[in-house]
Amino acid sequence: MGERLRTILPSILSVLLALAVCWCFIALTRDARIASEAYLQMLRGGIGDWGAYLDGGRVTLLTRPWGEAAIKASLLLLTGLSVTVAFKVGLFNIGAQGQMLMGALAAAVVGAQVELPTVLHVIAALLGAAVAGGLWALIAAWLKLARGVHEVISTIMLNWVAVSLVDNWLVVGPLRAGAGTTLNTTGTAEIHATAHLPRLLGDLSRLHLGFPLALAVALGLWVWLARLRTGFETRAVGLGPEAARAAGIPVTRRTAEAMGLAGALAGLAGAVLVLGTEFRYPGTLGAPYGFDGIAISLIGGNHPLGVTLSALFFGVLRAGGTRMQLLGVHKTYPELIQGLALLFVAGRQVWLTLLSARKRPPEAPAEPQPVPEAAPQPAQRPEVPRV
Repeated sequence: MGERLRTILPSILSVLLALAVCWCFIALTRDARIASEAYLQMLRGGIGDWGAYLDGGRVTLLTRPWGEAAIKASLLLLTGLSVTVAFKVGLFNIGAQGQMLMGALAAAVVGAQVELPTVLHVIAALLGAAVAGGLWALIAAWLKLARGVHEVISTIMLNWVAVSLVDNWLVVGPLRAGAGTTLNTTGTAEIHATAHLPRLLGDLSRLHLGFPLALAVALGLWVWLARLRTGFETRAVGLGPEAARAAGIPVTRRTAEAMGLAGALAGLAGAVLVLGTEFRYPGTLGAPYGFDGIAISLIGGNHPLGVTLSALFFGVLRAGGTRMQLLGVHKTYPELIQGLALLFVAGRQVWLTLLSARKRPPEAPAEPQPVPEAAPQPAQRPEVPRV
């Protein structure tokens, strides 16, 4: 079995097993027909109702599901890449959710408080979000490099600091729309139209520029890790920091750069959410896309292209989850599929053992080895006694 196929198969098998187990759950609680129909509705909600369209339906039967799937896939992709970059340098970034909150807030403030032409306004909001997310992640990097604080602990704590700072104070206090007036609102002011991410299909779909932007980021990240010297050094640090240091690689700098980049990617996810669909920072940013990014990264094998495929697949499923409600199945069922797939991926060594056992040829019985014959000894001449 090729090494690349050996790397990919555990994730594929884990997703298929998660789909099968969740289908069985619905079949046991309802019946097999409803389980199959619920899965069909989930696919129609993500890739479009092709049957109705081919029967003469409107093109929106396809474009609207595509838009919803692309919106969710872009957020999952950016947060998944955030976790992946940190993994490459040997860090476990649990803080993508907090970094995404900071990025979303920065994009909302730049979008609402700054006056710029359309293209420049979008770029400024995206850059502001990336800088805010990157700076928030660099706090954890500094604690790791200067004080030895484990990044899992610091990023988890920074998540809750971000929630308390943004959701519980800023967007209901100083940055609230109509702050200083008698208006009783929550969330920031609406961003200007010049800061909106353009819709690619107009009124036919909510598909916006954030989706190709996320794909371009994934491609650029793959090129950086696979083709550029700094990307190679980043991977070398993750594989062995002491060996990398002995080879002359600046371990501290590469670690800080990778963590800052991870935060910037999560911040971009917050910007895509605010500039593409919300158009302001709402009262609370409850969507846990930062935590979902951990699952997307692990299922994608911590590889930019694998993370892209994983995000696209689960973006389709989660976009179609709302249509499962037509059959009495909760709309968050795709999240259960994602969680089970992550659980099965965690047993990666079990998959590899099963695959190795299936491909290993049977051992031939050992043949008895012939015993070598002793070489004949030359005849000894009898000694003649001395007189």
